[in-house]
Amino acid sequence: MSCRSCFRRTTDALAAALMLAALPALAQQPTPPTTPVAPVTAPATTAPATATAPAAPAPAATLDARLQALKADVIALNRDLLVLEEELLFPASTQLAVFVSMDVGRLFELESVQLKIGDEVVASHLYTPLEVQALHRGGMQRLHLGNLKSGEHELVAVFTGRGPAHGDDRRDYKRGTTLTFEKGTGAKAIELRITDAQAKLQPEFEVKVWP
Repeated sequence: MSCRSCFRRTTDALAAALMLAALPALAQQPTPPTTPVAPVTAPATTAPATATAPAAPAPAATLDARLQALKADVIALNRDLLVLEEELLFPASTQLAVFVSMDVGRLFELESVQLKIGDEVVASHLYTPLEVQALHRGGMQRLHLGNLKSGEHELVAVFTGRGPAHGDDRRDYKRGTTLTFEKGTGAKAIELRITDAQAKLQPEFEVKVWP
C-alpha cells in the first residue's frame, strides 16, 4: 500500500471519528420538563386573558443547527489534512509542480496534454469543454505535482487538439515543447502556456519557470 493511500485512510478515519464523537451529544437533546396538570372546574365568570410564555425552540431545529456546525468542522478538518498530506508527501526540497494556462487560445482547441520528465510520462489529461472554457477565462490547471531530485532535468510537453481554421475546417494539430531546467533544493513550479501568435496566425506553446 502506498504512503498516499495510508495517509488518506488515516485522514478519513479522523473525520469519521469526529462525526461519531459528536453523535451521542446530538442524540441526548434535553426534552422540556412536564408538569402535572390539576383538574380544572368551570369558573362562574370568565377569567381575564393572561399573557402566555413563548414556546420553547423545537429540538429538531437545534439538532439541525448542531449537525450543520459539525459538517463545517469536518470540511475544515479535511482541508487542513489535505494541506498536511501535500506537505508530507511532497516536501519543498523535492517538490515539482507543473501548471497549464491559456492566454486567449482562440487559434487552438485544446484536447489533451501529455507530460514527460526524462523518459517517464508523469501526467496526461483529456480536457472537457468546461475545462477549456475555464482556461479561456483565466483559470490555471495543476497538471502534475510530484517529487524530483536536485539536478538537471528535461521536460517534454505534447499538446494535441485542433489548429487554426482553414475555411470551415480545423485540422488536427499536435505540437511539443521541450525545456531543460535545473532543480535546486527548493520547490520548483513550471507553467505550460498556450498563446496566440496573431502575426503568424498560429498557436504558440511557451514554458515559463517560476522563480
